[in-house]
Amino acid sequence: MLQKVVLLALPGVAPFEFGVVCEVFGIDRSDSGGPRFDFTIATADPGPVRTSMGYDMVISTGLEVAADADLVAVPAHTVEEVDERFLEVVRDAERRGAWVLSVCSGAFVLAQAGILDGRRATTHWMHTDRLARNHPATEVDPDVLFVEDRRVVTSAGTAAGIDAALHLVRKEHGAAAANVIARRMVVPPQRDGGQSQYIEAPIAAAPDDSFARVTEWMLHHLDQDLTVDQLARKALMSSRTFARRFRADMGTTPAAWLNRQRLIRAQQLLEQTDSGLETIAQQTGFGTAAVMRHHFLKVLQTTPTAYRRTFGARQAG
Repeated sequence: MLQKVVLLALPGVAPFEFGVVCEVFGIDRSDSGGPRFDFTIATADPGPVRTSMGYDMVISTGLEVAADADLVAVPAHTVEEVDERFLEVVRDAERRGAWVLSVCSGAFVLAQAGILDGRRATTHWMHTDRLARNHPATEVDPDVLFVEDRRVVTSAGTAAGIDAALHLVRKEHGAAAANVIARRMVVPPQRDGGQSQYIEAPIAAAPDDSFARVTEWMLHHLDQDLTVDQLARKALMSSRTFARRFRADMGTTPAAWLNRQRLIRAQQLLEQTDSGLETIAQQTGFGTAAVMRHHFLKVLQTTPTAYRRTFGARQAG
């Protein structure tokens, strides 16, 4: 299980991306049912570390603390050539099967360490072409918020680091634990879509109140057979306009969004209740346990039964 987390403080570290990792893994949320991690910040030469904003952070712990970490996290930074000592920490983590997470341009550290060769990866959309050009053995996906490939997780720019970090919490500690953190951070527990929706127009118009009301209504009626025509009528739009607006605002289709919300709700019910699989499938809109199992395997690479075995008892205990 993911317990010990070490965040690397490289010269030129970006404070926001650094803070994302601190916020998700560095705060004890056990008082509200969330996880508590053994969290440490480490650097190659303990002492002042200059950030990308021009001020120093004083880091007192050396890289030796990362030798048995369950997760080594690398935030965005502005240094072209990374100290070999940081690269060796990343290589060692990957060799022993620990999780490795990068936020934004932190992917270049992973690439320099050689662990992205033969893997899918992403970074901020402004840097994806450079990552692909400089590291041709890496399959760079410019459209996604994050990529997980064999315990190496790379995320897109800035806030996508939150998505990637919550994904790791969800995978290792369950949906309920990730939801506690998301609720405290006042962010969605899981976003759909990808970073491609931000490339042409980085500042998107917020959905109007009627559209927000429809998505809220959808969340409270996941057990029903919801069609685009029905949802469009509630939004007082034509079906075509609703589908177009939904994709523009949410980054995915109504059907894909509903499917993801149904999965999240099913995860919660598997963790927190003793309800049978058929009952949960009906309550979440999958209809049957067989259909729910299909979607769990496709998206989560596990079965509902295996998911409950992993996370249900922990929530009950």
